[in-house]
Amino acid sequence: MSTVRSRKAKGRRLQDWVRDNLRGLSLALTEDDVRVAIMGETGADIKLSKTGKKYFPYDIECKNNETWKGIYKAYDQASAHGDSEPLVFIKMNKKRPLAIVDAEHFLRLNVNRVAVIPPTSRGNHDEDEKK
Repeated sequence: MSTVRSRKAKGRRLQDWVRDNLRGLSLALTEDDVRVAIMGETGADIKLSKTGKKYFPYDIECKNNETWKGIYKAYDQASAHGDSEPLVFIKMNKKRPLAIVDAEHFLRLNVNRVAVIPPTSRGNHDEDEKK
């Protein structure tokens, strides 16, 4: 049986993984551009500055949960179909369909968006936050 502390630590490790991999997309993204929310802080789990949002326009929620085994089974089934990147679409009644891809693949798809941020367009982060 897991404790509340161990569940929070597991979630925090996933948040740290996402933060580190987003920062790794571009040398231009600083620690201030991509940070993990403080426990109990409202909003997204990964906080992006205006500069970070400009190049990676997503609201990120991180969930590390063992109850999604069926999603992983579907992903494994898609993986077995061939050599292409697996993609799974899931849907629940009265909900929009979702697309499931490998996280590292998803980040590679977005690397061109954030790989080169011209220094002149970055501006001062403090000024960005005030706008």
